Amino acid sequence: MTFPRSVPIIAYRDLQRFWKYKWWLAGLITMNLADLLIFALVFRGIVRREVVPDYLQFIAPGIASIAAFAAAFTIGREVMVELRRDFHHYLLSLPISRLELVAGRIASGLARGLIYQLPFIVLIVILTRLPSPTEALIALSVSAMIAASMSSLSIALSTLARSLELQATIRGLVYFIVFFASNIFYPEHIIRVRFPEAVQIVIINNPISIATSIYRHIFTPHLVQTAYTLEELLLKLTLWTVILLLVGALLYERNLK
Repeated sequence: MTFPRSVPIIAYRDLQRFWKYKWWLAGLITMNLADLLIFALVFRGIVRREVVPDYLQFIAPGIASIAAFAAAFTIGREVMVELRRDFHHYLLSLPISRLELVAGRIASGLARGLIYQLPFIVLIVILTRLPSPTEALIALSVSAMIAASMSSLSIALSTLARSLELQATIRGLVYFIVFFASNIFYPEHIIRVRFPEAVQIVIINNPISIATSIYRHIFTPHLVQTAYTLEELLLKLTLWTVILLLVGALLYERNLK
């Protein structure tokens, strides 16, 4: 089985399992939509208009980032279950290399993130504006990078925890940090005023914050409040993606031995 062919087959196999959890997916979609609507409705009446003119448009790009993260992160649980139950021995007996297996799992997480995030991107377009072809290509690249990097992070964490309970705890902790230690809810100039410098660095350089800032550059340029240019943000997200891809691939490959 050649490399270009085996990777999509592995990813397709994982996607078939992903669609089996229809009620879980419905719950996840409901949760993300609730985050958007509840926070938008509550904070729209609290945050001053001179700070954020339209809070619904401000928070929508962040919810799209979280949607890609949440879906891509699910691949980690399946990897952990396979390692715990020694199912990976069967996978290694197939006519594929370890590199192909690792690439296929990451590709599966990437596909999950892109597919799940698509309705939220459509919702952003409805709420804001239609991007140009170049902007749409940039948005697609950002979605692919955030899905690939978060699936790699999920795989890396899953290889470190062989207990379902511990893995769920770690996943919840990471979700909490990524979700709240970001610029999804707070404008960056408020972050710079209210938080210590060390915390500012963590929040602003969070991959989800970077992706959210890029989406805001594309869909809501009138709400952009970051000190970084679009090119600088793309470079930072690319670096995060490369680092997390390498870490996830190396840790997963090590646990396959």
